Amino acid sequence: MDDRLRSRLDELEEALAAVVADMSDPDVIGDQDRYRAVSIRHAELRPVVETYRDYRTVEAELAEAAEMAAVESDAEMRAYLEGVAAEQRAKLERLETELRVMLVPKDPNDDKDVIVEIRAAAGGEEAALWGADLYRMYERYAERHRLRIEPIGMSVTGGGGLKDATFSVKGKGAYSRLKYEAGPHRVQRVPKTESQGRIHTSIATVAVLPEVEEVEVEIHDNDITIDTFRSTGPGGQSVNTTDSAVRITHLPTGLVVSCQDEKSQLQNKLKAMRVLRARLYQQQLAEQHGEQASARRSQVGTGERAEKIRTYNYKENRVTDHRIGLTLHSLQDVLDGDLDEFHDALIAQDAADSLTEG
Repeated sequence: MDDRLRSRLDELEEALAAVVADMSDPDVIGDQDRYRAVSIRHAELRPVVETYRDYRTVEAELAEAAEMAAVESDAEMRAYLEGVAAEQRAKLERLETELRVMLVPKDPNDDKDVIVEIRAAAGGEEAALWGADLYRMYERYAERHRLRIEPIGMSVTGGGGLKDATFSVKGKGAYSRLKYEAGPHRVQRVPKTESQGRIHTSIATVAVLPEVEEVEVEIHDNDITIDTFRSTGPGGQSVNTTDSAVRITHLPTGLVVSCQDEKSQLQNKLKAMRVLRARLYQQQLAEQHGEQASARRSQVGTGERAEKIRTYNYKENRVTDHRIGLTLHSLQDVLDGDLDEFHDALIAQDAADSLTEG
């Protein structure tokens, strides 16, 4: 562990001691607001400090084992002590990684529900089929993590693919991990329609938007126009015979959101407003960070084949995340929603980057 990280952890240990003292102070106990604030700070600091103390304990055990091994004359005992030292080194590495992750500043959006948008990009019908596969992957991911998916809008192609899909994912911490799915996803495989067995490369883009409440993004009635039209595609007779679909245009930004998933025009309007609110919030975040393009555009890129955050290669049973250079040879597990190894590595990389920048 470098001196900078250790110094930061020492400061947090001192801060926890001060918080513990405050929690027994009669003046703090008698003030509900102060006591609540102190309790929240205690809950934030305690896991970090306890892990740091575990780290120091293991560090001392490692030093002791290494020192004893260096002077041990019996070969068998020396080998045993060296084995203990190796185990302690592995524990230290794991604990340091945990500490670095704990010290990453919490994203205020992490606990929010999300709205996910999948768009077929380069690759025609095969890209649409790939978009449908990604949708199923996120369905299975949600099942694994007890999150709930709610469709908002789907545009299905004749071949069973998804030209585009918009859906919400609800549950604690949905944004904290799904945000790492934003970007172009590239697939390399032989399409079902390919008679000569040639591998095709296709792209589907994913945007992940934190869902926000009305109080967080105010939309004035004068800033939007609402058009209704007849729904198309699956949904039953009433969908195709009434003007239940809704298209909302936000005049100041030019953003357009359509929804036709529900039979009720009111329900479609409410869903479309949720998507519009999420997109506007993402634009506000981008402006706050001084970016020229919207965060949504930076997430999805242009959809060209050369762009990608992750590649799924069927022939090699390989999935590679290009942001961190991690490759897993377990394609089917990933498509079945097992994304945790990628997410854990990305979180750890964020932690490292945060400490470097800080």
